[in-house]
Amino acid sequence: MHQTFNATATPAQGPARLAQLRKTLAAQGLAGFIIPRADAHQGEYVAARDERLQWLTGFTGSAGFCIVLTDVAGVFIDGRYRTQVKGQVDLAHFTPVPWPEVKPGPWIADHLAQGAIGFDPWLHTKDEISAIEKTLEETGVTLCAASNMVDAIWPDQPDAPLGKAFIHPDTLAGSTSTQKCTDIATELRKSGQSAMVITLPDSLCWLLNIRGADVPRNPIVHGFAILHCNASVSLFADPDKFDPTTRAHLGPQVTIRPPSAFMPALRTLQGPVRVDRATAPVAVSLELAETGIDIAWGDDLCRLPKACKTEAEIAATRAAHLRDGAAMVEFLCWLDAEAPKGGLTEIDVVTALESFRRATNQLHDISFDTICGAGEHGAIMHYRVTTESNRAVTSGELLLVDSGAQYVDGTTDITRTMAIGPVPDGAAAAYTRVLQGMIAISRARWPRGLAGRDLDPLARYPLWLAGMDFDHGTGHGVGAFLSVHEGPQRISKVSDVPLQPGMILSNEPGYYREGVFGIRLENLIVVTPAPKLADDRDQLCFETLTFVPLDRRLIDTALLAPGEKDWLNAYHAQVMDKLGTRLSSAAKAWLASATAPL
Repeated sequence: MHQTFNATATPAQGPARLAQLRKTLAAQGLAGFIIPRADAHQGEYVAARDERLQWLTGFTGSAGFCIVLTDVAGVFIDGRYRTQVKGQVDLAHFTPVPWPEVKPGPWIADHLAQGAIGFDPWLHTKDEISAIEKTLEETGVTLCAASNMVDAIWPDQPDAPLGKAFIHPDTLAGSTSTQKCTDIATELRKSGQSAMVITLPDSLCWLLNIRGADVPRNPIVHGFAILHCNASVSLFADPDKFDPTTRAHLGPQVTIRPPSAFMPALRTLQGPVRVDRATAPVAVSLELAETGIDIAWGDDLCRLPKACKTEAEIAATRAAHLRDGAAMVEFLCWLDAEAPKGGLTEIDVVTALESFRRATNQLHDISFDTICGAGEHGAIMHYRVTTESNRAVTSGELLLVDSGAQYVDGTTDITRTMAIGPVPDGAAAAYTRVLQGMIAISRARWPRGLAGRDLDPLARYPLWLAGMDFDHGTGHGVGAFLSVHEGPQRISKVSDVPLQPGMILSNEPGYYREGVFGIRLENLIVVTPAPKLADDRDQLCFETLTFVPLDRRLIDTALLAPGEKDWLNAYHAQVMDKLGTRLSSAAKAWLASATAPL
């Protein structure tokens, strides 16, 4: 079993640790300290050693930060966690702050007249720190790089992870590591840059066609790298992670050195050196600047080609989704048979779903801890069931299940919301509007050059018409047997990255009625050139990768336009066609009913 159900934090842990941190800050002459939910690699998912925000506050979300001052400690959380945070932190000691509506700089200025705020330069990017400093220019408050004050008071902080690296086959990647290094080195030479610093683990793994086990659920290797303009790579990671087979795969162009050699190696470079101010820790640019080496600020050149999947990656991902879709149908068939009997809990549902995926004999890991929220728990967008929070799956409620798998040939992420017995009041209308938003994204075609922010309103418009909305992005990027949340592509109000062929994204509008139910529907989609129409314009569209039925019992057909109904019937026909031969006889019969035309 990959998923566990132990509670990793409680509100009770926070007050004493907060008091201890404030004593440490006072001894160092600091008026405050910033604690991000980040590691030195700026990944969304972090190892146990780097769960500083959780350790201090009790908040377990995958994004956010805390600013501790003498008399207030603000926990900054986005729309996904507004409900969750209230149950995870001691509200007498920690104050939830709606972010990004409230920015950290103005908040600090409102609560502190003067003093120095410390931050760990390994845990923040240049963009983050510069944005805060800009808003504090006319105040008596400054930011200063400091040693990590949480680490100083965390007596049993776990060790750094030492997961073994392994080879990701060139046949699945669609390109060799040598070719990728050569291509990016060519771009560096064209820009007159001598080297590029790589700090993102998924960039590192993509570039070298390796995978690892340093972070739960995401097969990445923790390390840093310098890609030189001659296409050689200096890799800074624990040598014990690489066995002889993996070392042979990396070849003579890659030199493995311990992490402790990374900073000294930066000091030996000849500029200009490319650094991504949005992803690299401040410590990197500080080291280069102090040595007098020219910094060329620019995007990590691995991110965009990593996001634009090769034909081999897309083909492999299609195969992974069909395998996963069959497992999901077996699960939904089981759920429909067992839930009416009573006695199921959220943990039972999570355990059963993982067992169906393990039955494929190709499951490497789940891609994140399954979100399984019954009734009011469904309104907690990133709810993680524990033995303490586990509740019964009860008739007359909705059940939201957001889950995914890591297969060697692809990463999946799917959400379905199901009716358990009678449909609650208002649920069918809300579900149908969420479905309409999902269909709108699925059917979209647009001129090449538009970004995710241009498409995001399509998913919200049916909800807006009823005065509804959801407080998260419509879609995130997804890797190819890599991180289930991948940048730079997104479908979001704030995403200005143009969508390009090969980008895989989620399509997941939702609606959440706090204390009652939550609804989210999610398929993965891939950007593809659109068939030319009458005026021959260059347009893009989406190909759907996920094939699992949507709950017909929750659809108010009177709300659907003819085109929406046609799309749904065609989608369900595809589900039956693609999965029918992969199922048990019972699941096939269930699927035939679940995909019957509306």
